Amino acid sequence: MAQLQQGGPDEKEKTTALKDLLSRIDLDELMKKDEPPLEFPDTLEGFEYIFNEKGQLRHIKTGEPFVFNYREDLHRWNQKRYEALGEIITKYVYELLQKECHLKKVTLPVDATESEPKSFIFMSEDALINPDKLLVLIHGNGVVRAGQWARRLIINEDLDSGTQIPYIKRAIGDNGSPEEHAIYVWDHFISQSAAENVFFVAHSYGGLAFVELMIQREAEVKNKVTAVALTDSVHNVWHQEVGKTIREWMRENCCNWVSSSEPLDTSVESMLPDCPRVSADTQMHGPQHGTRLPELPGGWFPQLHKGEICKGANPIFTVPCPLRLHSFLAQRRSCRLSVCLHAHLEKQF
Repeated sequence: MAQLQQGGPDEKEKTTALKDLLSRIDLDELMKKDEPPLEFPDTLEGFEYIFNEKGQLRHIKTGEPFVFNYREDLHRWNQKRYEALGEIITKYVYELLQKECHLKKVTLPVDATESEPKSFIFMSEDALINPDKLLVLIHGNGVVRAGQWARRLIINEDLDSGTQIPYIKRAIGDNGSPEEHAIYVWDHFISQSAAENVFFVAHSYGGLAFVELMIQREAEVKNKVTAVALTDSVHNVWHQEVGKTIREWMRENCCNWVSSSEPLDTSVESMLPDCPRVSADTQMHGPQHGTRLPELPGGWFPQLHKGEICKGANPIFTVPCPLRLHSFLAQRRSCRLSVCLHAHLEKQF
């Protein structure tokens, strides 16, 4: 016992000396002593990796997944290599957001000067004008950036698992813009309907979308659509590069009721050589809040009228313009039936 007690202080002194020695050793510097320089490529190809057709990160030569422990016993160097690759992947995802998802990069703050620190977001072209829905995706903090859920999943799994791109594509689908949406609905629904006479009532940007549909599906639309009633359409046959045959068809089969203080159906002058423009007897664009008007195309006019949607139907209370629209559409249907009948008779004789 006496010997142990005598040796006690010596052991404590040795322990204290060892701690003091260790405290003066820079472990980071010790680890750096034998590790290669922290210099890494700035491209995926430089790392000898690519994303294959499945969105998986694979080695160019071996086809193997990413290997974290590229150099044994050099954890710090491997971690720095991993981080460098992550920065390249961030830029790669940014490119996908712009090229594949057709998002635009918007700098924040919007009024920032050159010397101010800035950030940015990505948004679709119609994000601020689409009246239907707006999908907002918010990523986490840390090293992940816009368009990413988790860098680890991107590197170890695939792009679909680790990025927001599948959500963006699912939201956009074939309906990335009102024009694309109109074409998609035409291709998958309207063109396949059994109806022999299709009528369109399109308001504001809907008119532009219809004109784009005509440009892309001219023969089909002419064959199936009987008449088109437009209200405050913002289409432009020059900007949309509408051909002569479409303009001629629009003159015969379309009418655009526009905001005007002139009496209802008064002809309104236009510089565009397409469909007739007539007054909707209002100076307002869009619904008039606080009124009990039916949600019908043009249902924002201030005075209710009693009328019939079609001959023999029960009278309804509505506003004047929808009655005009229905009257116009019904008239075009009668004309088409007459033309079809004459064409049929000519073929018979």
